[in-house]
This record gives sequence, C-alpha cells and structure tokens, in this order.
Amino acid sequence: MTDTKRALIVVLDGVGCGEAPDTAAYGDQGSDTLGNLARAVGGLDLPNLQRLGLGNATPIPGVAPVAHPVGGFGVMLPRSCGKDSTTGHWEIAGLHLARPFPTYPQGFPAEVIDTFARNTGRPVIGNCVASGTAVIAEFAEMQRQTGAWIVYTSADSVFQVAAHEAWIPLDELYRACELARWQLVAPHDVSRVIARPFVDGEQPGTWRRTANRRDFSLQPPGDTLLDVLEAAGVPRHGIGKVDDLFAGRGIASQHTADNAAGVAALQEWLATAPRGFCFANLVDFDQLYGHRNDVPGFRGALEAFDRALPSLLSALKEDDLLFITADHGNDPTTPSTDHARERVPLLAVGARVRGGDLGVRDTFSDLGASVAHWFGLDWRGRGTSFLPELLHP
Repeated sequence: MTDTKRALIVVLDGVGCGEAPDTAAYGDQGSDTLGNLARAVGGLDLPNLQRLGLGNATPIPGVAPVAHPVGGFGVMLPRSCGKDSTTGHWEIAGLHLARPFPTYPQGFPAEVIDTFARNTGRPVIGNCVASGTAVIAEFAEMQRQTGAWIVYTSADSVFQVAAHEAWIPLDELYRACELARWQLVAPHDVSRVIARPFVDGEQPGTWRRTANRRDFSLQPPGDTLLDVLEAAGVPRHGIGKVDDLFAGRGIASQHTADNAAGVAALQEWLATAPRGFCFANLVDFDQLYGHRNDVPGFRGALEAFDRALPSLLSALKEDDLLFITADHGNDPTTPSTDHARERVPLLAVGARVRGGDLGVRDTFSDLGASVAHWFGLDWRGRGTSFLPELLHP
C-alpha cells in the first residue's frame, strides 16, 4: 500500500567520491573528495556508513569494505552538464541539462551590473571572482560608507550579493536577489542568485556570514520527481536549501542553520510524517569546509554525521527507504576551492532492503527513478530504477 510508504534522500553536499569519465573536461583531474580527504588525515572513522557499505562502494582509507553490508551500495555518475548543486539535485530528480549554466571568470559584463544597480537603486562594488569570506573582508568597509551591494561570483554559475544586515535590511537584500533572478535570463541565465548576509564578527573589523542565506534558482525546464509526486498526491518535505534549488516548485523546505539542525529536522520528519517523500540537503561539508579547503573541518563534519546516523536508522519503519548520496564533489585537498566534477556515493537502507552491490549507475537520475518506482509511479525521468535489485523479492 503506497499510503504508508516513505522515502528520504539525504544529500551530503559536495561529498563526491572520485573522478567521473569526463572529469578532465572540467579541469578537475585528481579530485576525489572522500578518498583524498581520508588519505590526508590518515583514514576516516565512519563505522555506521561503513556498515551500510560505503567502503564497498568506493575505496576510502579507514573505511574498509565489509563482508555483509546492511544496505545497498554503489556509485552514480554525473551526466548533466555542470557541477553545481542545482545541476546535481535536478539530475537526481530526473532532469538533465543540455548545456552548462554560464560562468563569469572575469566578473559580470557591465550591462548586467548596470541593470542590477538601476533596478535595485544601489550601486555595486566588487564584481569579481572571490570566496565569500575574502570578498566581504575586502569590501565591507566600502559598503558601510557607500551603501553599495557587494556582488561577486565563483567558478560556479552564481550571482552572489553580500550585504551587512545592519546596513541593508534582509528584506531589501532578498528583494534585490529576486530582481536579479528576474533579470538574469539567457544568455546570462546563471544557475543561482544567492543572498549572502553578514554581520560584525567577534573582533572589530572582522565579519561573519549569517544563516540567513537564500538561494534563488532558475525554474527547472522540465518535469522533475517533485512534480510527478505532487501530481500523484504524495506529500513532499524539504530540509535545507532544496526548495531554493527547485525555485519552490513541488516542494517547500524547512531551512536549517547547519548540519546538526538538518539532522534534527530529519529526526522530526521520521517521527511525525505518516507518509511521503523527504528531500534533505546537508550543506556544511560544501559551504563551510570544501570551499575553504578545510580538511580537519570536513573530516569532523563527516564523522559527526556518522555519529548521528543511528538516530535516523533506528527511526525507520517497515515501509521506509533512506538514501544517502551527494550532488557533486568539493575536494578540500586540491588547490581549487570550488566544486569538482565527481561521481557520488549511493547508499540505501530500509527494512525491505537486501544488502548488495548496486554497481556504477549511469546517471544520478537512477535515484529519482527508483523513488518514483517505490511510490508506484510509472515516471522514470532520465533514469532507470534499481528498485528490483535493491529490495528483497
């Protein structure tokens, strides 16, 4: 009976596990977020993920293969063009992009900046490629003096707007990002416009980004898993930035401040939701550690998630499936501080799951296809369901 079925996809943002067939085309040769991180710290301690089969899916020092994994395990290859969160989540949900979103290694063209300034009524400073913490450190005092937006980008397809919460109200920042999202259409159809609020740090002259970030994504150009679940009347719940990535279509999200809050939200959903689908993004791996090449921080975040995992596993009911995966890589050991084109791990667990090898899946979309299959839907998107291989006969 589908009325008691539940499925959860937990995306460990940026936790890739090695090169994809086309990694070289993206300039990411040698990237292996999990493997390189483990080698850099002398091995990872992830006993609960290990029992699910993480070490069986991909080589990770410290996480050896186990003889009898309690979950299904494998890896998934990216097939959509791009290596950002929007692209990865859309592909999980069954949608492939034919071309990558545009990027701006020299900053945005003058006409883009001039239009944004005119539409929002404030001048622009920055317009550079930079990390968020560095660009705020460089331009915060100028923003205090001029009231200008700090606009910047990265190697990814993003138009980011930073503003101090005491100088420019949050509502105005969000409205400016909405105007930018409306403005940025082809050929400047960036994947996401991101509001990046910050406040004073603990020491004078220092700054701290807040948890009030918001992402404004493009509308998906075709049907996704969320659309078909909505049409079928299956309840959907997001945790983290998921609703932003899908422009709010087919899902609403419970925004969380960090991974710990995300896990708590997952625990709450498991304890209270009678049926339906939960799509969660745990962003700390990527946002706090991958982009900053923080090897110890990344390790700590993974091991903290592993310690929390039993609380999720123990809450699963007979008709539940839990999937753990990622959306791209963000290797903290490489010189780059940006996303990497990587394959991603695939773990699946539930009372009806037989432990075993799901192999190398040809696309992230196989996951969305399997969730649709679990809920009794015919739709498969761009993927192939692995449900027959996953469940006991």
